[in-house]
Amino acid sequence: MQRRMKRRITYRRSYRIMRRRYRQAAKSAARPKMRFNTKLQARRVLRSDAVPVVSVIIPAMNEQKTIAAVVREALRVHPSCEVIVVANGCRDRTAEAAESAGARVLRYEQPLGHDAGRSVGTQAARGQVMLYLDGDMPIKAPQLRPFAVAVLGGVDVALNRYNGPVRLRQAHPVVQAKHALNTLLRRPDLQGASLTAVPHALSRRAIDLLGTECLSVPPLALAQAVVAGLRVETVHEVPVGRLNRRRAKVDGIDPLQQVVLTDHIQAVNWYLSETGPRGGRTDLGRERKRVRR
Repeated sequence: MQRRMKRRITYRRSYRIMRRRYRQAAKSAARPKMRFNTKLQARRVLRSDAVPVVSVIIPAMNEQKTIAAVVREALRVHPSCEVIVVANGCRDRTAEAAESAGARVLRYEQPLGHDAGRSVGTQAARGQVMLYLDGDMPIKAPQLRPFAVAVLGGVDVALNRYNGPVRLRQAHPVVQAKHALNTLLRRPDLQGASLTAVPHALSRRAIDLLGTECLSVPPLALAQAVVAGLRVETVHEVPVGRLNRRRAKVDGIDPLQQVVLTDHIQAVNWYLSETGPRGGRTDLGRERKRVRR
């Protein structure tokens, strides 16, 4: 209980300090002179910082309609911030829209695959905090800042506290997989929180220790972070289930669901290879070899 209270106090102090610095930076910034029609509002475009504290990584594929709004909110997370959009396999003007909104854009003609953009964007990131978003999901900056604050306060993996719909007769298979993996990792306190869901943030220390390749398989990255002893916590809830767009099914099956479930199986296999077939848990002295087959 005391540890939780101390963490809450640390988060609040970090948030106050960051908010004060943000306001000071906003006041001291020179406002460019503009001439505009009174019927139109002038919008000042923020740009990515050359030496950022926070790097926001956004994989995007054909997200022309939403990417600009995502970038604009991301740039408001911290006074020293860069936004990296990994535009891959785009057939529209996603890259141009992101660049116009102030992002640094990495262009790839072919699709990189689900979540692979996170690995690519992280390799190019220069910040001490890596914040991950999706290009089709605009989230207001005040909902994103707690993740940066948590990492600046010492958390290595700051997770979205969103658990998904669990009070159902039959929970979604992905929700079940998240809860099962966290229980296997001996972190039932995380409930359904996962690196699969945005927003979430990682520290530079976590990236240096885990590398960037595992970020393409978010459940695997979470398992490796827990085993490595990194500080993994849920810090803020963003109900992304309401924001996610509905995807088309193929023969009644959601292809993305199958990818996410396979990612969890990969994480379980890795964990058992590291801890033994019982996940490091005791067999209570049972000698199974003596049992006839």
